[in-house]
Amino acid sequence: MTPTDTLSVALDPTSIIATINTDLFIDGVWTPSISGATFPVENPATGVVLARVADGGPADAELAIQAAGRAQKAWGKTSPRSRSEILRRAYDILMSRQEELALVITSEMGKPLADARGEVAYAAEFFRWFSEEAVRVGGDHTITGDGRHRILVTREPVGPCVLVTPWNFPLAMGTRKIGPAIAAGCTIVFKPAELTPLTSLALVDILVEAGLPAGVLNVVTTTKAGSVVEPWMDSGIARKVSFTGSTAVGKLLLEQASRNVMRSSMELGGNAPFIVCADADLDRAVDGAMVAKMRNMGEACTAANRMFVHRSVATEFATKLAQRMSELAVGDGATEGITVGPLIEEKALLKVQGLVDDAVARGASVVVGGSRRSGTGYFYQPTVLGNVSADSALMHTEIFGPVAPVVPFDTEDEAVELANNTPWGLVGYLYTQDIDRAFRLGEDLEVGMLGLNTGMVSNPFAPFGGVKQSGLGREGGKLGIDEYLEYKYLAIPR
Repeated sequence: MTPTDTLSVALDPTSIIATINTDLFIDGVWTPSISGATFPVENPATGVVLARVADGGPADAELAIQAAGRAQKAWGKTSPRSRSEILRRAYDILMSRQEELALVITSEMGKPLADARGEVAYAAEFFRWFSEEAVRVGGDHTITGDGRHRILVTREPVGPCVLVTPWNFPLAMGTRKIGPAIAAGCTIVFKPAELTPLTSLALVDILVEAGLPAGVLNVVTTTKAGSVVEPWMDSGIARKVSFTGSTAVGKLLLEQASRNVMRSSMELGGNAPFIVCADADLDRAVDGAMVAKMRNMGEACTAANRMFVHRSVATEFATKLAQRMSELAVGDGATEGITVGPLIEEKALLKVQGLVDDAVARGASVVVGGSRRSGTGYFYQPTVLGNVSADSALMHTEIFGPVAPVVPFDTEDEAVELANNTPWGLVGYLYTQDIDRAFRLGEDLEVGMLGLNTGMVSNPFAPFGGVKQSGLGREGGKLGIDEYLEYKYLAIPR
């Protein structure tokens, strides 16, 4: 997005998208892909092609990683305050263009405008947070036990980083990785998601306007992720990879990272349990379920995937939840008042329908919804399923859609066993008014994050990440910058 007065640009998607440079960004220069190839970016609500974006390949990837390698030494030696001020300026610019960026997000990803505005504010906070963390990177000093040496411990940037982001939060996933990398003094090669590259490309111009030097951030958009990312991983220049996406791709990247023993941060799949105990405040639990399930149309790794509700309140909970779901307005997210936009693509829509059909075939009842919306776009009706069988396919995979399966349980042990019966462990949600039960179940649940009587855990100030096959490392909070720093120990004779 070119650095113009935002008020001079008509606030409609066509005008705004026309200001976004759709080339690759390498060593501070916008450039077409060497092959000249491009690919279309589609609005999932209308099927309209919004823009054509440069389709990079191995040769482009090589130029990008070389640029990051050349820039690393000088960038790593810049003062923490200068890096902090770049991030703070970027935060201010992001917030001044909240409406523009929200329209871009809605156009290429589909989420309603209100949610897209929220994503811009959430994304911007990562830049503000890490602008403050940049000047707080410290070390340690002590004396050896025998008194003969000083031990000085310093923190240094890990080096050039490979950053790969998903399509569901195209701005926030970028800032959550780029922010700490810049704060720590690392250069970057960045591959945004093929389905939502426009938001990431708009972010590049904002960082340039904020003063980021050439070579620090290099961006290659592509339809052939492996042809770009694998050369980066094998380059010997990149020292870290941070990926958000599927567990299958994360495992592949970990194999590639092992070849050069690269530092790795992985935020992978989720299969979040949402547990409602018999003593829960049901209205509060339904409020939380609407947030945990319907944020981003359910297309989030933190989405409540499996709702385990005590049998004594399961019917009432499902009825209340279905009523709330039925009141949601489905349609093009660019229309004010719409609360549920389209799924990202046809493949996602077919997956959700297949999971619902499988659950119904195994005995589940459709309380509300249960089908796609007719007409243009990839819309699926908000759905609640009751009495879902534990062997249903949607209990063992990420739904990534607006479908809430309700499964009754009888005992705490049963609820924990059901919740932990998954290879993933990103987040869980627990509703109870008994503090002892809250701690007891909270300790037993195999997750990296737990929402206790709340349906929202994502926060720039908290360490985001999971256990088991949900990933490695943490993003955000005080720990977020650690992923981009190495320790160095100096032994100094006294």
